[in-house]
Amino acid sequence: MSAAQEIVNSVGGADNIISLTHCATRLRFQLRDASSIDVAEVEGITGVMGAVPQSGERFQIIMGGGVQNAFNDINALPEMSAKRPLSDDELKASARAGGVRGRFSWVDSFFEFLSDSFRPILGSLLGASLFITFMALMSTLGVIGNWADPRTELPPSWAFVNLLWQSVFVFLPLMVAYNASKKLNADPWVGFAIMALVMLPGFTSLGESDAAYTAVIAGSEVTLIDIFGVPLTVFGYSSQVFPPLLMAAVLGPLYKLLKRIIPENLQLIFVPFLAMLIMLPLTAFLIGPIGVFIGAWVAGGLAAINGFSPFIFAILVPLAYPFMVPLGLHWPLNAVMLLNIAEHGSDFIQGPMGAWNFACFGATAGVLVLAWRDKEVQMRQTATGALAAGLLGGISEPSLYGIHLRFKKIYPRMLMGCLVGGLVLGFGGSVTTNAFVFTSLLTIPAFSNIALYGAAVAAAFFTSMLLVIIFDYRTPEQKAAARRATGTADEAEQATVETKVIVVGDVETNQAKQWVAALGGEDNVSAVEWVAETRVRVQLKDSTPVDVEALARAGLPAAVQVADDTWHLIAGPEAELYATAINRRLGSVALVS
Repeated sequence: MSAAQEIVNSVGGADNIISLTHCATRLRFQLRDASSIDVAEVEGITGVMGAVPQSGERFQIIMGGGVQNAFNDINALPEMSAKRPLSDDELKASARAGGVRGRFSWVDSFFEFLSDSFRPILGSLLGASLFITFMALMSTLGVIGNWADPRTELPPSWAFVNLLWQSVFVFLPLMVAYNASKKLNADPWVGFAIMALVMLPGFTSLGESDAAYTAVIAGSEVTLIDIFGVPLTVFGYSSQVFPPLLMAAVLGPLYKLLKRIIPENLQLIFVPFLAMLIMLPLTAFLIGPIGVFIGAWVAGGLAAINGFSPFIFAILVPLAYPFMVPLGLHWPLNAVMLLNIAEHGSDFIQGPMGAWNFACFGATAGVLVLAWRDKEVQMRQTATGALAAGLLGGISEPSLYGIHLRFKKIYPRMLMGCLVGGLVLGFGGSVTTNAFVFTSLLTIPAFSNIALYGAAVAAAFFTSMLLVIIFDYRTPEQKAAARRATGTADEAEQATVETKVIVVGDVETNQAKQWVAALGGEDNVSAVEWVAETRVRVQLKDSTPVDVEALARAGLPAAVQVADDTWHLIAGPEAELYATAINRRLGSVALVS
């Protein structure tokens, strides 16, 4: 059975999947019912680095760098194209899925909006960051001049190479506008066109006309020009991300309103037309400038902290990031980094951020060492993929979701690495970069004061790694379970397991007899196993004779078919007793026969 087939089976089959998307490292399922998923079973599938149950019938599976292939393989399965259609109730439930996440659902939705606005362009950003690193390395070696200074006249060949990364960052607002509009169910090309207005050369040239004038707004000097008597603020919007995010946040509800009030047979023409009629001037006159000012205020606040004490800033950023990334709070900071580079030519946040990233990767390296030592094949695969994504791509999510958030003892070790890396930066002085890059091994040359930055990230990496290796990341129970799973438990542990006595009462014995009968009898049951604390997994030869109603009458709270011939009996806290009772029932019948 392929890994794609196993993944689909583990989440309840194709008919249980309402929708499937993916981010840089995770498959993201919206399910009809996620209550019966066995996380341990999912994480045991080859290639899976971890599983993250979420509220609102959502479920995420961490695949690392292979997520695109896994996504394609799943969608290529015959049953995915033959899924039963959604009922009206299910369509409505899926549409309002964001509203069933609890009292703070808007916070969850907000950060999901930010994530999905940037997620599809992570590949292009990563590619551009490597071009930037190459230019920085050539400048450091003296092959070219200061590539990041627009006043530097590069030879034509090198000037062309310098354009390779600019193709991404100059037009970043258009990419963000497309993704953000699509996320809010507006026509993404309409969002693209609206943002393109303020990026036209003709728009920028308005600020260079004789009719243009300057004024001070919110403490900043800006260029204005009157359009039909209304002052228009002329900015350069290259690399800006706050304006397209705000524009999409308004366009989404507007699109929904227009679709509700315009007859369906006229929507193709008049919904995009009216949306553009409203949003084009609104973005140029109001939303765009507000976005620029918001970004400037956030950047100014962080710059004030850094200006007050670079030492404190260098420590706070790496210590805060381990908590910001799982919540999605790092996306606004990425926008500020881009703004710093666009406005000032350099950024001071990415250096301390690198200390956090390498502390994260160091903890993963420590886990990998222990996994090799203890012969834990699954964890070794997970840690290897996560470490490769981190050191080569600067992506921390496989480490976080695949390992760190699953073992609470890792975070203190990782935070110590963050602290040590931050202290090195704080004592050594400031580290800046002239372009937005992913903090990986490959992008170290992009930072000024390479020696200091390299020393800081190395200190963060090896501190976390050594602490994990020395003090482990598992509780004694988790270590014992891992050793038993790999057959490396010591004799005392094996003896404990072998002599464990489970007392099964008459009630459990009687119910086990009735459950087996409802499953088609003893001859139809191939294997029985206690899983996930509250479930009994039963492998059948044939699922046709299964009588779900009889199971319910016999006191079983729920039964879920997770594969063609595999069922989970949701038996509650006494599931181990019932699994033992069923196995004894099968054994006694086999002896009699």
